[in-house]
Amino acid sequence: MVVHHYLSLLQLMFLLLWPNKASKDLCQYDCGNVTIDYPFGIGDGCYFDKSFEVFCDYSSGSPKAFLANINNLQVLDSPFYCESIIKVNIPVISLKGSNLTSNAKGVNLSGSPFKFSRSFNRFTAIGCNNYSTIIKRQNDSSVFGGCLSISTCDPALNPSCYDFLCTLPQNITQVFNAEISNFYSKSIPQKCHSVSMVEEDWINSKYLKNPHDLKDHGQVPALLEWAEYRGHCYEEYNSKTTCNKDNRCLIQLSSGYLCLCYWETSFDRHHHGYCLGYLLCNITSPYNCSSGCPKGHNSSNPPFGDCDRNELVPILHKNSHVKFIIIGCNSGLGMLFLLIGTWWLYKFIKRRSEVKLKQKFFKRNGGLLLQQQSSSNEGNTEKTKLFTSMELEMATDNFNTNRILGQGGQGTVYKGMLTDGRIAAVKKSKLVDESNIEQFINEVVILTQINHRNVVKLFGCCLETEVPLLVYEFIPNGTLYQYIHETEEFSITWEMRLRIAIEVSSALSYLHSTTSIPIYHRDIKSANILLDDKFRAKVSDFGASRSVTIDQTHLTTRVLGTFGYLDPEYFRSSQFTEKSDVYSFGVVLVELLTGQKPIRSTDAEEDKSLAGYFLLAMKENRLFDVLDAQVLREAKEEEIITVAMLAKRCLNLNGRKRPTMKEVAFELGGIRAQKCEDIDLVGGNFETGSSSTGAILNAVAFSVDASPLLSNKW
Repeated sequence: MVVHHYLSLLQLMFLLLWPNKASKDLCQYDCGNVTIDYPFGIGDGCYFDKSFEVFCDYSSGSPKAFLANINNLQVLDSPFYCESIIKVNIPVISLKGSNLTSNAKGVNLSGSPFKFSRSFNRFTAIGCNNYSTIIKRQNDSSVFGGCLSISTCDPALNPSCYDFLCTLPQNITQVFNAEISNFYSKSIPQKCHSVSMVEEDWINSKYLKNPHDLKDHGQVPALLEWAEYRGHCYEEYNSKTTCNKDNRCLIQLSSGYLCLCYWETSFDRHHHGYCLGYLLCNITSPYNCSSGCPKGHNSSNPPFGDCDRNELVPILHKNSHVKFIIIGCNSGLGMLFLLIGTWWLYKFIKRRSEVKLKQKFFKRNGGLLLQQQSSSNEGNTEKTKLFTSMELEMATDNFNTNRILGQGGQGTVYKGMLTDGRIAAVKKSKLVDESNIEQFINEVVILTQINHRNVVKLFGCCLETEVPLLVYEFIPNGTLYQYIHETEEFSITWEMRLRIAIEVSSALSYLHSTTSIPIYHRDIKSANILLDDKFRAKVSDFGASRSVTIDQTHLTTRVLGTFGYLDPEYFRSSQFTEKSDVYSFGVVLVELLTGQKPIRSTDAEEDKSLAGYFLLAMKENRLFDVLDAQVLREAKEEEIITVAMLAKRCLNLNGRKRPTMKEVAFELGGIRAQKCEDIDLVGGNFETGSSSTGAILNAVAFSVDASPLLSNKW
């Protein structure tokens, strides 16, 4: 066995050390600022087949690339997602007869190897004149996902000011035209200005910052898939290999799989006879890409993990060229073996050292404690996925500074893409000592158990690095704190403030009341409330959380939390109860009402605390003097008074007189139910409970789709 691996290693060294001949490209690989990679190509003999032909148009002065045989779509700069996705311009289809675009019929990909990416695209209806345009279709299981409605102006001045962003259903992948809008609602053609398919990242970076951007575009970017990335391949060139003039190649494997060779290795295919490249699954083939890996490959995390060759390098076939090289280099073969043996020994020792170091980090970062927690909960909860350091390095481009989402006292958060295509936020903690390990593992265990749509989802963690790493779902729109206190370009409306308050209260009610053992967050604040792509609230940062047995308070040796949100009763007694979370939530309610920070910038000592300043204003009947200007403009007086009185009760200095989070969620849900009576919007996968709020897309009732937790103690 050792000899076999040694020979494979020698063969790999032959390939790596083989000299490359200089060449001059026969094909054109750029058009303006767009790079064209095989299997796409410009000109005969440079593309895989007619579907991948690209035409470079110079008539406008600046070169532009187009898919010659796929609706003549303009090709844009390629995204970073993977090699099997291409970005193109999609026409915005006018529903009112205006000349928004010259291609009002849409895009038809039928008969081509392409389809619209459901993961990275969204359907959008633009300029709709009715908030209830998109109505949930009863008894229709084909409706997938949900829709986000955004008002871009004052409905009283201009009724055509609602836009809708929706996820794509399973059956809208190859044909996009005006008829598709009927899938969502038959009223869209009558009540909306136009529709289109659009890239979600473009929406996040442009439209949500300035919603008027979408109305000014006749075309918007969208992503087309032609294959699904599955890992890496190492294959011998054979009769099913197709190459262009520059020997950039693609090998068709069995069961619908393809091997797209790295162009550096495919250039010298006539020398060593093997292709190293990307393993792709043809999405238009009858083969199910999620069923497993092709023959000769295996996956560490089926069915979504990377598929890699079972052996490092296939045994090279003996051919005359290899024999000639061996004979010609016979005099230096001994020296080559010595160098390779030394190199192999160095790599072996280095690998052993890395394995031992990873084991050391795993123990130091609480891996044994996590295993103990997982074994004690076996059968009750979902096990935490342990990512390898290599997986997260690939996901974050070796923790590139360009991927940093934010930095704080707890560490740095990076944006990354996992091997299964999910976008994730990787939290790299700062150096920790033994005393902080329990807190870190505590966050992992708690988040693993929680299943609630308004609580940030934990994908897993990595403990084999110098500092521990947590992998969360990516929440694209930042924190509630940023939108209240820092962002001026996009101010959150009263509708959004009320909905966010309902969602956070429902999440806390779930943690306090629905779980078998109550979980207290202990650091509720607007900076720990994230907003996703639909501006739905997600409660995050459970590092300070604890679960306690029923009717038992939690005594601590040190007070945890954030000043301005900290329960005065807890600060004095170090005794934490569910009412301490209620107090912190009350401060968040006051932030939403007043738009002011929890610690105010003022010289008057008695007015520094936002909670104290608000309670004094309530006592002196000056409530409307301290409210945010946007709240005064948009909210009804009775709504403001109801929320303000609820916040006052939450901020009661006597914890026993504060309401429970369940009561808070019920009262807030009642306000929303009254506002949204008889409106039933598309909910997609969103379930509704018995709350009177109804099936409202952008409001969450206190009875939510959440799985109760089973008993667990630590």
